[in-house]
Amino acid sequence: MAKARAPKPRSIWWRVHSWAGLKFSIFMTFILATGTLAVFAHELDWLITPAMRVEVQDRPVASWGAMAAAASQAEPKGRLQTLYAPLDPWFAAEAWVEVGKGAPRRVYIDPWEARVTGTHGWASAHRFLRQVHRHLMLPTKIGIPIVSSLALLLLASLITGIVTYKKWWRGFFRMPHGGDSRRFQGDLHRLTGLWSLWFVALISLSGIWYLVETLGGNAQVPKLPEIASSPAVTTGPELDRLVTKAQQAKPSLVIREIRFTKENGVVFLGQNKAWLVRDRANGIALDPQTGRVLMMLDGQNLSVHQRISEMADPLHFGTFGGLATKAVWFVFGVLLTGLSVTGTIIFAKRLQKAEHREASGAAVAWKGMGAWAYIATAFVILAFVLTPGAIGGAS
Repeated sequence: MAKARAPKPRSIWWRVHSWAGLKFSIFMTFILATGTLAVFAHELDWLITPAMRVEVQDRPVASWGAMAAAASQAEPKGRLQTLYAPLDPWFAAEAWVEVGKGAPRRVYIDPWEARVTGTHGWASAHRFLRQVHRHLMLPTKIGIPIVSSLALLLLASLITGIVTYKKWWRGFFRMPHGGDSRRFQGDLHRLTGLWSLWFVALISLSGIWYLVETLGGNAQVPKLPEIASSPAVTTGPELDRLVTKAQQAKPSLVIREIRFTKENGVVFLGQNKAWLVRDRANGIALDPQTGRVLMMLDGQNLSVHQRISEMADPLHFGTFGGLATKAVWFVFGVLLTGLSVTGTIIFAKRLQKAEHREASGAAVAWKGMGAWAYIATAFVILAFVLTPGAIGGAS
């Protein structure tokens, strides 16, 4: 009896590619789609929340102190936690006000008029998309590893796709052939995959980094020194004086966020000279009673470990270049989501042809996923079930 031939290396790579793309296709598509929408989550909130929309004016904006005072007056029984600068000129400034147990309320302020345009609960499109994409509304210690582990499969798909596509570098301008739908979809899948190589690598590596962080490899965050508890929140002219002191101490800091803490004073965060870092990497903390500088943070002084941690979010969501980079990330997010879908269709058509099945492509694909189809669907349904309690917060 003749010995069975060992599978060719390319065949093994193809099986790995198909397995990674098919078995988790429902879960992968859901995470990729929500991540793509999350790129423009703030803009979605702007569209559906009238209070977030303001008319751009050709004059200087109001002071931080005036906006903080307006937010405090809008919720007199609450405590101002954080004040954010407008994301773009047509956005309102946003304050988070603690109103007791649960999540804070959002207060929107016209940055030119220092006038409250409306208040809103904690739930928002941004909050939903962020939490469902990041950890499926599950506790973060459980949900983040589950979602981030998909980055390993995405990287496996990238590597096996390159290996199985012979002389792939010649295919960047090879247009899909018409006629046979199976061939057309295969060509389209390969063409989209080639142009998305950089993006798949970026999302995979940043996703793996999130997995490393949640498993204990997170970078150390600087600990601010404590002061005597300050129950009163500094607003109005007093806050403006602190802003002036902060700018004098750190002239190049572009303040994007002010945190009013009880133990660490007033903390000013934003962007400075370091590129590709979150606002929290640059800042200055002041004692609200004395104006004394408690601590200064500079993104240029980060360790390599800390720098990677701060770069992860801007690179993963493309927020570092404003609308321009977010548009690029959104387009390639759509393409990547499409790759997950077309890969499943290609597998189903291949299986239909090989086994002469008369069942629909969807039924063939579902059967091919096996138990993973039920597991993935259960995760998606569970995320929606948990949503009201996870993002409802304060009303």
